[in-house]
Amino acid sequence: SIYGWRGAKIENIQQFNTDFPGSEIVRLERNYRSTSNILKAANSLISNNQGRLGKNLWTDIGEGEPISLYEAFNEQDEARFIVDRVHDWFNAGNRRSDAAILYRSNAQSRELEEALIRVGMPYRIFGGHRFYERLEIKNALSYLRLLVNRHDDTAMERIINVPTRGIGGRTIDLIRDLARRENISLWQACIDNVNNKLLTPRATSSVLAFLELIDVMAAECETLKLHEKAEHIVNNSGLIQHHEKEGGEKARGRIENLEELVNAASNFDEVSGDEVIDITSNAMLAAFLDKASLDAGDTQAEESEDAVQLMTLHTAKGLEFQLVFLAGLEEGLFPHKMSMDSLTGLEEERRLCYVGITRARTKLYLSHAESRRLHGDVNLCRPSRFIKEIPSDLIDAIRLKSTITRTSAVGSQLSSGTISRMSGNIEVPQTELSLGQRVAHGRFGEGVVLNYEGQGPNARVQVNFDDVGSKWLVLSYAKLEIVG
Repeated sequence: SIYGWRGAKIENIQQFNTDFPGSEIVRLERNYRSTSNILKAANSLISNNQGRLGKNLWTDIGEGEPISLYEAFNEQDEARFIVDRVHDWFNAGNRRSDAAILYRSNAQSRELEEALIRVGMPYRIFGGHRFYERLEIKNALSYLRLLVNRHDDTAMERIINVPTRGIGGRTIDLIRDLARRENISLWQACIDNVNNKLLTPRATSSVLAFLELIDVMAAECETLKLHEKAEHIVNNSGLIQHHEKEGGEKARGRIENLEELVNAASNFDEVSGDEVIDITSNAMLAAFLDKASLDAGDTQAEESEDAVQLMTLHTAKGLEFQLVFLAGLEEGLFPHKMSMDSLTGLEEERRLCYVGITRARTKLYLSHAESRRLHGDVNLCRPSRFIKEIPSDLIDAIRLKSTITRTSAVGSQLSSGTISRMSGNIEVPQTELSLGQRVAHGRFGEGVVLNYEGQGPNARVQVNFDDVGSKWLVLSYAKLEIVG
């Protein structure tokens, strides 16, 4: 929450009159930042909080544009939509740095980052790190690297005592010294130290337990799919339990990032798994690790560079931007699932949403996804109650339908934006497909169109089939038929 996460108590404000009888309340209600429509939305939202002193923001700037609401098909569609709007904003002569993408959970940045990287748009994570540069993600990736190569010294050194397992600095120095003298890997040095009884009994026991942990997890992961490997490592390495013991909002964010890593692996599984049918399990993992390294290798935009700003809503307090996107407005995500069961927690979440809305000066976009991946599985989502608490006359609902064709024109059609901004319904010729449409395949049966990528003869479509799950298919060869 915007107050509680730093140890503050909103009750200090709410009970001020009681604690100091006779005090006068001066309401600072005039706003010099946002347009009237944005302020009306914020006022309406926060009026649903019971324990507030009451304040109605107003401005003489003018009504401004309505608030745009986008219902995305999934989180990838949401990210793509946001990046496209930032691109339009920039092409209209505005600065990217005047645009901000806000989200409740730090883990939400991954899909947005990948969408920005795909189009080569510079961005900056304000007050934080890029997804693959985060401590907990580096730790989890190091475990995965050891599955592929036990002699990866960088990975080995990073996690040999993470979580803490009784392998202290002195023991690590001895292992490192032996590796240097014998010109062997740290993994082999651990084995030699154990076999030759060069360490104390306690250190020997701890090192041996670590070696066995890696070997056992590797054996258990051998026949698993990529996202199952990632989930197995996250759950069995002790990383989740390590952060659960830390407690607090920051630790919860680290756990959510680890869960998002499983989602990233699941996405990669689907995109790459059907491209090369005979790819081995370890080769798939190695390819995923290479991609993670590439994404982490691109440094953040410099302070002086014109780059779109990404940040959590907690970080956004006190800032303002001409263009603001508030992403992931879904029940369980925002308001957060951990805050939905108590009135106090829910009101803190609503205050946080209020802060997000009032960061916008001239244009505000709200977005939510119909489905979102969680723990590697696709889950249906309900729009956030906060959307319903904004008057409908302030909102301009957008429903983009991306048209996908089997012809070589698919690339130019998508890139030129063959989409409707009106009611969300478009005439779809029988030779075309749309996101969410049911189709039939000669081998896999019936399913629903989830996603698309590429152009021309290389265009691919993702279909979630009823019987065999999600598959990526080359559109020109798939021979999909529209059902119904």
